[in-house]
Amino acid sequence: MITDFLASAYPVTKALHIISIVSWMAGVICLPFLFAVHADGAEAGSDADKTFQKMEWWLLRGIMNPGMSAAWVLGLALVFTPGIVSWSMLWPWTKAAGVLAVTWLHHWLGYRRKDFVRGTNKVSAARYRVVGTVPLVFLVLIVFSVVLKF
Repeated sequence: MITDFLASAYPVTKALHIISIVSWMAGVICLPFLFAVHADGAEAGSDADKTFQKMEWWLLRGIMNPGMSAAWVLGLALVFTPGIVSWSMLWPWTKAAGVLAVTWLHHWLGYRRKDFVRGTNKVSAARYRVVGTVPLVFLVLIVFSVVLKF
């Protein structure tokens, strides 16, 4: 049965889930700061602009998207593993809210990357720096939810 497989694979699934979250969060934290430097230091169409666009594309497509996809798939596998999640407690709900918020932010950053590609970025470097700190708040919420299981 699938539940037997999930139970036997639990330690590996959990380890891979943690690895995927680390890569995803690294990207979600770093990309806004890369956007801030891009917004401050490169005119649309310049060589510097094209270099920033390549770095941003690789960070989003090469690290963040695979990290998010793996985190979601492995996280759902953990949710369906018998005995791991008790939906009568608060912690799975706060973790889910945090994950949904980071997922929304991930997609918002993807749209902002497209603004740089089109040369239509309107977000200030200062705002990108603030946005770069937001995932840390959700990371704290998620980790405390899972570890403390309140």
